[in-house]
Amino acid sequence: MPQGYVKAADLPQVIPVFPLPGAILLPRGQLPLNIFEPRYLNMVDDAMAGDRVIGLIQPSGGPASLPSLTAVGCAGRITSFAETSDGRYLITLTGVCRFRVTTELPSQTPYRQIRAAFAPFESDLTVPSGEPFDRDLFLTALKAYLERRQLEIDWDTAEAAPQEALINSLAMALPFEPAEKQALLESPTLDDRCLTLTALMQIDAAEPGDGDSTTGMQ
Repeated sequence: MPQGYVKAADLPQVIPVFPLPGAILLPRGQLPLNIFEPRYLNMVDDAMAGDRVIGLIQPSGGPASLPSLTAVGCAGRITSFAETSDGRYLITLTGVCRFRVTTELPSQTPYRQIRAAFAPFESDLTVPSGEPFDRDLFLTALKAYLERRQLEIDWDTAEAAPQEALINSLAMALPFEPAEKQALLESPTLDDRCLTLTALMQIDAAEPGDGDSTTGMQ
């Protein structure tokens, strides 16, 4: 967590946003991104020259060229940056704090900018203690979900990871539908997110039919 982000008021009120369907960012989570569209290359250039903050948010419908935005996203700070020989940027966003979209600003840049309200999620700036959770029950649900989806993870890491890191990393990485991802993002607390994630995995594992993914996750 960058020094200085102690309360919501420490964060910038206006941030650029990167609409990305099926992807969420959560506090202290890390999301690698491959940036290649000119407008988003421009966005990263401007962010790198400033406070390095970008808001990741899901589109909620409308035309592909200018989709509507969901009400809640998460701001991240660029914590890793590399440029490829063909002009792409490979960055890592580290989640800082969720926000609610107050308004979208008139376009003066190739990318979109919004006025963000961080105050409703100020608790994101503090690492949650979390209620003790039933790790065995959670991992049982995870195992059934992964078997159905034909996915793999590092079980040693899953068994040893702190509660927040485990829950948030899986909420970000597992291939849920966009609406399900949004529900995980908007879960008020870590404990709520744990319950939602467990329920989603159990529901998916109970559905008839074979898994529809063969992509391994390491």
